[in-house]
Amino acid sequence: MNEKKLDQSNKSIGGKARAAKLSQEQRSEISRMGALAMHANKERPSLPTATHKGVLKIADLEIPCFVLDDGRRVISGRGMTNAIGMKGRGQGIARISGLRVVNSFENKELSLAIQKPIQFLGGSPKVGVPSDGFEATVLQDLSEALLQARDAQLLKTEHEIRYAQFADMLIRSFARVGIVALVDEATGFQADRPADALQKYLELLVSKELAAWVKKFPDEFYENIYKLKGWTWPGMGKNRYSVVGKYTRDLVFERLAPGLLPELEKKSPKNEKGQRPSKLHQWLTQDIGNPMLAQHMHTLVMFQRLAISNGHGWNRFVKTVDQVLPKKGATLEIPFIMDSSVT
Repeated sequence: MNEKKLDQSNKSIGGKARAAKLSQEQRSEISRMGALAMHANKERPSLPTATHKGVLKIADLEIPCFVLDDGRRVISGRGMTNAIGMKGRGQGIARISGLRVVNSFENKELSLAIQKPIQFLGGSPKVGVPSDGFEATVLQDLSEALLQARDAQLLKTEHEIRYAQFADMLIRSFARVGIVALVDEATGFQADRPADALQKYLELLVSKELAAWVKKFPDEFYENIYKLKGWTWPGMGKNRYSVVGKYTRDLVFERLAPGLLPELEKKSPKNEKGQRPSKLHQWLTQDIGNPMLAQHMHTLVMFQRLAISNGHGWNRFVKTVDQVLPKKGATLEIPFIMDSSVT
């Protein structure tokens, strides 16, 4: 008999010896508990499983992330705390749910998502042990809530201010590339996903109520122009002052790329009524032009918010933009940001 068989034989003998010492009641109780455990396992709904995993790196941050077999992109609870600069020990989910900003604004979806994390398998090195996490977009929602709290001067402690600084950095990164695409890249899922997977994912997320957030020119951009000028904001339902169009050309198209504005105007010349057949931004390419516009608009809105919160007016705001985002000149150096297929 070899050593392995001998060890198994000894274990079997030991098990039988222990069983022999148990009373009938004890053996019945053990059997009952085993049956209950088996029943619970059968009744418990199956958890999604991580098919891809990796580490999302943003600056010096390392955020564990996963793609589940149901298509959801997930960030671990500890990854969420790392992302906003939350230091110390403890369960990440409990610490995030304790943040005041989670309940400071009327964002019930954020509060609900944090209160009910996703349980999934494949995130822990221990087989069969579930992990907790959040959908990747919750990190962006949390970052926006922190920035809202900062703008409303609700952050009181040094820790909260640091969280907002991290959130600001994250939002800037998200403006360049969508968080879903980042997770796919970090996990290697980008090699497996269908070519239109990100577009379909976006369509699932964006409802009619949220459509305003994917506008090329967000409503807030125009509302902030009125605030900085000291004008009464009539809302998006009414015609804006004609000079606002001039401001848009100045702040946006003259600063995106050298010579871009005149080229866009050539593509969509005015008719006899002074109207253009298509919007200028419709001529921007999907892969380069539109991301550049999105990043530029995000930066402009951030500068607008900063100017408004500091009590600055229009002239001070424009001066800041001139310093940070100067006009690009008249020579078109990067024609690939325009889409020649638009008709």
